[in-house]
Amino acid sequence: MDSTRASDVNRETRINEAVNLFQVTKRELGKRIVGQTALIEGLVMGVVAGGHVLLEGVPGLAKTLAIKTLAEVMGLDFRRIQFTPDLLPADLIGTMVYRQQTGEFLPRKGPVFSNFILADEINRAPAKVQSALLEAMAENQVTIGENTFALPDPFFVLATQNPIDQEGTYSLPESQLDRFMVKLVVDYPTPEEELHILKVVAADRDDLPPLQRVLDTSGLMTIRRALSAIRLDEKIETYIVAIVHATREKDRRNFSFARFIEYGASPRASIALYRLARVKALFEGRGFVLPEDVKAVAPAVLRHRLVLSYEAEAEDMKVDDVVRILLSAVAIP
Repeated sequence: MDSTRASDVNRETRINEAVNLFQVTKRELGKRIVGQTALIEGLVMGVVAGGHVLLEGVPGLAKTLAIKTLAEVMGLDFRRIQFTPDLLPADLIGTMVYRQQTGEFLPRKGPVFSNFILADEINRAPAKVQSALLEAMAENQVTIGENTFALPDPFFVLATQNPIDQEGTYSLPESQLDRFMVKLVVDYPTPEEELHILKVVAADRDDLPPLQRVLDTSGLMTIRRALSAIRLDEKIETYIVAIVHATREKDRRNFSFARFIEYGASPRASIALYRLARVKALFEGRGFVLPEDVKAVAPAVLRHRLVLSYEAEAEDMKVDDVVRILLSAVAIP
């Protein structure tokens, strides 16, 4: 009995440590980013869950600043890659360089060999560049010439794209979209937040406030150890699978939303929901996952994995609308 009580106390201690780290991390990010609470929480949750993150929003909403700030708070090697139509795979992964003195080819590694990659405006690069990035995201390795090189551990790709200016862009293939654990939609700041931004500008504070490395490798391991203590009931697992399976339903009589979905989500969506629901429960200070945790993370997991039908377009249905209808239709355990 004593050992069980001690185990519960140890488990609760680990959860409290993780919650404190999460709060401190949000506070550090908030030193440079005004508002955008959903963006900050989504970024941290995605990284803790070990996934790649896609950000979508119009220019000027602090997407790039948020990613750079998170990399600094984590103390990881950071590289920004500006994706353009003339970008080549070699600009991303590197190339083989001939050394005349020795008469041999040696690898010159590209910027992808970093812990933290910011792929800025990822949809502006052609398919061959996106394919090179896909290998890195899928296998944590890249091929230069005939040689394969492992990427640093941890390795995160955080990408941005602009939903408005689509001229000269290349749509991301479904295989690459599926590799992003979550897609976060960045909204405009509230009037109060925008007023605060103006006051910062008026104060002429060009220098960014210093940050503490609160979520370094040690901090990340602390959170992940606590994550292993989060219980997820078999009924919640069944609920997760039911949500993802519902995206593939073709029975329009029993599932009204089925006519809006052309192609559903892959099993990677189930894995992402499983991982992120546990992270959500942990950061809420609970040792167990509730159905509400799954519902809270579902839009970010599903919105980039569903291909809507022509009927959805005709009725001006957005993917988040379809996800909301789907979640209301799936029975909660």
